[in-house]
Amino acid sequence: MGGLLGQLAGAATSGCEIVTEVRSSRVVDPSGAAPTDIYKLMVGAIVPRPIAFVSTQAEDGILNLAPFSYFTACSANPPCILFSTTSRGANARPKDTLKNIRATGEFVVNIVSEEFAVQMNITSADCPPSVSEFEISGLTPIPSERVRPPRVAESHIQMECRLREIVTVSDSPMGGFVVIGEIVLFHLDPAVLVDPDDPFKIDPDRLRAIGRMGGPTYCRTVDRFDLQRPAWPL
Repeated sequence: MGGLLGQLAGAATSGCEIVTEVRSSRVVDPSGAAPTDIYKLMVGAIVPRPIAFVSTQAEDGILNLAPFSYFTACSANPPCILFSTTSRGANARPKDTLKNIRATGEFVVNIVSEEFAVQMNITSADCPPSVSEFEISGLTPIPSERVRPPRVAESHIQMECRLREIVTVSDSPMGGFVVIGEIVLFHLDPAVLVDPDDPFKIDPDRLRAIGRMGGPTYCRTVDRFDLQRPAWPL
């Protein structure tokens, strides 16, 4: 065994020494920094981030659509996802997405592909609750099967979700609320599957999902590399 795996195996059998000389680093104590600066630091460091394009429906029927890049999967059994919305403050109007999910317990997560990135970005505007982001973006709502909020027709993967839990991390300005939803139905465009008869393997070159970086920057998913997980012992 040679190369890096050999070095790792040797370190595992001989014991590792703690390195005492390391390169200098700039230290940031978040307790002494403004939340807006900490936000900039976090979104610049935690990259790339997938985008949950969340569609909801208000109790009065108004359709809402908004992107969230604090987003990931958190369970496969049952299948669950989570995303986080930023708090405007304890006494401020909550984001429409959060308000609607609290009221109805339902939402849809639509995966964002490169071809409708511009329309997705339009929905990030802070619109009044009476305005539907479907209308201002030109994106197309189509009926869901098990929840009331519609799906985004332009999205190649849509996940109908029911609310499991909302965790209040902080209701202070720039705090957050974590929304955990259980996926009750997947919708997959056969065009993005490796094999149209196998719905469990997505072709990333066909999906062309995008991710979020810091500031106004996004990234593509067309430049990738593979690493097989090693078996122990190495």
